[in-house]
Amino acid sequence: MSETVNSSIRDVIDPRNTKLSLMLVFIPLAFYFEFEGSHGPAFIVSMLAIMPLAYLMGKATEEIALRTSESIGGLLNASFGNAVEMIIAGLAIYSAYQNPELSETMIQIVQASLIGSILGNLLLVMGISFVWGGIHYSKQKFSSEASQVNGSLLLLALVSMVIPEMYSSSTSGTAIVELSHYTALLLLLIYFMQLLFQFKTHSEIYAAEAHHDEVAEMSYRDSIVLLVGSTFFVALMAEILVGSISHAAEEYHLPTLFIGVILVPLFGNAAEHFTAVTVAGKNKMDLSVGIAIGSSIQIALFVTPIMVLMGWALGVPMTLQFGSFETLVTFLAVLVANFIIQDGESNWLEGAMLLITYGIIALAFLFL
Repeated sequence: MSETVNSSIRDVIDPRNTKLSLMLVFIPLAFYFEFEGSHGPAFIVSMLAIMPLAYLMGKATEEIALRTSESIGGLLNASFGNAVEMIIAGLAIYSAYQNPELSETMIQIVQASLIGSILGNLLLVMGISFVWGGIHYSKQKFSSEASQVNGSLLLLALVSMVIPEMYSSSTSGTAIVELSHYTALLLLLIYFMQLLFQFKTHSEIYAAEAHHDEVAEMSYRDSIVLLVGSTFFVALMAEILVGSISHAAEEYHLPTLFIGVILVPLFGNAAEHFTAVTVAGKNKMDLSVGIAIGSSIQIALFVTPIMVLMGWALGVPMTLQFGSFETLVTFLAVLVANFIIQDGESNWLEGAMLLITYGIIALAFLFL
């Protein structure tokens, strides 16, 4: 593929080119508040700092993917698309390993952030995308076949949450931990089978989501440096974020579940949310829906089992038992989303339905 390299790292982070880069100022502020012991402000600014860093990670990944084949590019995007959630969740589990007395709180934070990412992508991102696209076009279409496959995968992921929750009433906690370990392995198996299906054997179903008309703007070296650098700072911000969540919950009188389910995924996925909404306004609904549902699938079938297996390796009892309320809410979200996308068409009213559903769920977690 021919390259048209006209941007450097300096150009990408220049606020005159990318307004989101203005928020990089929150990085030193996060370090300052952390060293000062001001955990409440540290939580807020670290969460805000993750937004531009997540954007830079996505930008670097896209640049690298443009120099590979379509299948490898898709795999790269799948791997790094939810890197922020993986870093936050991974650090929380490692904190539980280092401080066993915090194990229950950290596991709750991990599970809440994973649930929140699924809910945010299915309801908030897709809802805003449908509304924004519906303002410009009375009716928009996307691949119903791809949506049905993705919807089935989400239902499968939901089975892995429902069964441990139902199982808990008739067995011990140890059995649930073991059930979660082996279920996680099966989820990873279906995830990699889905990648094979999407990028190899049935790639024509997803062909509309490819970026055939894009050219690279950064050099390969700059792309690698940007990816490594932004990932490093995301890890630092995530460490501050995870360490200050309990303090922020107490200081701002917010439920830990609300912070984990609503706030953390909202800011961690902000850059990806922006992309989905922007392309919806350009009537590229296959890409928009692919981002929203694809991210949910990655969280449910890849990130979640990886966290369970990480807990298994470190001796942290991370399970797929997310709680009865959380499981029910996720079930309803998947059900509503599946009903709306099954016809392969969208309009602003369907987007409003998704947003109202998300609003009701957010209020429920706020007052839980």
